[in-house]
Parts: sequence; C-alpha cells; structure tokens
Amino acid sequence: MHRRAWLLVLLFHCVLAVCAKAQEPQEPEDPEDEKQFGLWLDQGVSADLTANKSLEFEIHERFDKGGTNLYEYFFQGGVGFRVRPWLTVIPSYRYQRFPGNPAGVDYENRLLLNLTMSTSRGPWRPSLRTIVEGRFPDGRIASARLRFRPGIEYALPLRVTRRPVMVLTNEFFVVPGENSFLAGSHFTQDRVAVGVRIPIGDSLAIRPYYLLQLVDLPAGWEGNNVIGLSLAWKVRKIGAKSAP
Repeated sequence: MHRRAWLLVLLFHCVLAVCAKAQEPQEPEDPEDEKQFGLWLDQGVSADLTANKSLEFEIHERFDKGGTNLYEYFFQGGVGFRVRPWLTVIPSYRYQRFPGNPAGVDYENRLLLNLTMSTSRGPWRPSLRTIVEGRFPDGRIASARLRFRPGIEYALPLRVTRRPVMVLTNEFFVVPGENSFLAGSHFTQDRVAVGVRIPIGDSLAIRPYYLLQLVDLPAGWEGNNVIGLSLAWKVRKIGAKSAP
C-alpha cells in the first residue's frame, strides 16, 4: 500500500515537472531567418578616401512570404582598408530593424569585422570572406557569430567592353558560444548564392541572384528560396583614373 502511494506521489511530481517545462518561454527564432519565398534588395556605395582606404555604406531590404512582407531592413557603414593587394579589412556597424516581429525583437545593433582575401587568375577570381559579428539584439543576450564565405567569380567570354561576371558563393554561419536565438546546433545557417554582376558604366553595376537559405532549427533544417537584386556604386576619388 505504501509503495503504491509513493509511486502515485512520484508520478504526480513528474507530471508537474513536465507541465512546468512546457510552460517555460521558448527561445525566439532568429528574426533574420527567411520564411517561404523571399525578395532581397541590396544597395551599396563605396567611396574612395585615399588609394588604400574607402568609405563603405550599405542599405538592405528583405521581404518574405512571397516577397510581400517587409520583415527586415538595415543600414551598415564602415571604413575599408586595403592592407595588401589580396587583403581588405572593413570594420563596420549595422543598425537592423525587424518590423512586426512576432517575438517582439524590434531591432539589433551589430559590430562587424570583415576580412576578405581575393586574387585574380585570368578570368577567374577566387575569394574568401570571413566576418566576425557581435550581435546585440533588443531584449536578448548578446552573442558572437562567425561567417565564412568562399566564392568564385568568372568573367564571361563575351565580346563587350565590360564583361558580365558570374558569381558563386557559399556562406557558413557558426555561433561558437551561447546564441541569442533558437538554433539546432552551433552551425546555424548556410547560404548558397549564384548570380551575374552586370557593369553599367565604370562606376555602377547590378547583380541579380538566386539564394538558397538553409537554417538549422531544433526540428531540423529548413530551406527557403530567395531572389535578390544588388546595386553597387563606386565613387572614385577626384582625379583618380578608372582601372582598365
């Protein structure tokens, strides 16, 4: 009889523990994760300050749910240092907004350090971009994230003055410590992108692209498709000549 009573008490405590666990607030999903089919618009300006230094400024708008819902936009600015012909270093700051985010995360401040290595081999241009991010989202703990993006560019063999360039990249996202948001593992995201950069004059280029975003959630990997359009404008220093 006493054994049955103890078993009932133990079962009751187990039920209470499960119910309490279920009622605990869940970590919100990263608000920068795409949902369904998306449309990304990117605008960037690079203005020469000296021969090896430039001012970098970017604006990005991101729409999800078939390109109908503006779920994220941000402004980013920094200074680019061409340390070596093959190495560029860009420390920068980003202010990011998440309109109508269901988890109540309205904005994020972010510090970034961009290290980009690249070289030219005929029409080919391999590159590796590494970004170290410090994320400070609204109402969440701060976290660090590493982004590794190897890529390859190929100048298409067309008989034109300014040849279009095919661009292929694959970016990996790793959170080495505690994450600000819900994730299935430390390897939180993968973005594969392919597009064509089309020069329009000496200082302006557009790049339509397709991107597959893979996000690691506790339930498993989730995939989203994105169509994007980038606009890049290069403001050269007064008196500087365009590269041939």
